[in-house]
Amino acid sequence: MAFLIIVGMVYLALCAVLFAAQRSLIYPAPHSEPERLRGQPGFGVVPLADGLNVDRFYLPAPPGAPTVVHFHGNGEQLLGQRGFGQALGDVGLGFLAVEYPGYGASPGSPTEAGLYASAEAALQFLRDQGVKPEDIVLSGRSLGTGVAVEMARRGYGARMVLVSPYTSMVAMGQRTMPFLPASLLMRDRFLSLDKAPNIPIPVLIIHGEEDEVVPVDMGRTLGQRLPNARVVTVPGAHHNDVLERDGQQELARLATFALDGS
Repeated sequence: MAFLIIVGMVYLALCAVLFAAQRSLIYPAPHSEPERLRGQPGFGVVPLADGLNVDRFYLPAPPGAPTVVHFHGNGEQLLGQRGFGQALGDVGLGFLAVEYPGYGASPGSPTEAGLYASAEAALQFLRDQGVKPEDIVLSGRSLGTGVAVEMARRGYGARMVLVSPYTSMVAMGQRTMPFLPASLLMRDRFLSLDKAPNIPIPVLIIHGEEDEVVPVDMGRTLGQRLPNARVVTVPGAHHNDVLERDGQQELARLATFALDGS
């Protein structure tokens, strides 16, 4: 009986530690100095409702062309999105990426609600630039797919691209630590699978078949739940190279879909 009590206490202590530390695990939040981006071409800030500003990188679209609004992964930051944006700009797209609170040079602490607030602030900024709703293409990679899905659920975007998406953060927690009750412990839940049936816009999902972080089956499952989704799985591709391998043909696929939905 004493042994069982000790085991139970250790298990509860482990649950408590992981509950307290979960956001540091979900959001490793790389940082950069403000002078590395502020004042450089394309970089600026957008205001949040709490009085803080988050950074953004914006390349205006040519007249009549769509703008891709991109939400990056949990181990990335805004500074690293410049190359992606320039590649899309080279094929005639506009590009907007926004930083998350507590990431890069932006103040605050990342939370699910905070990421959504940054995303809506970015979309408001785009409206202020005169970009029409029908010219907005939502895009997310890894963690950012949950942000893109929530923005689509709120009615933003004419199309959406999800790269390496998960079904929910709860499911990711259960996969990573199956011995813990993730459904009870997770604070930031990103319930993309539950939201999917209410998202009617066309969606392109790109997922590496050898993804070691988010299983490709999650991408397939999410695609089945979305009413208007096409799922492309990439043989040999992992979590962090699915757009970059094989001559960047998946990046080209993403750009084509963003331009005209094909």
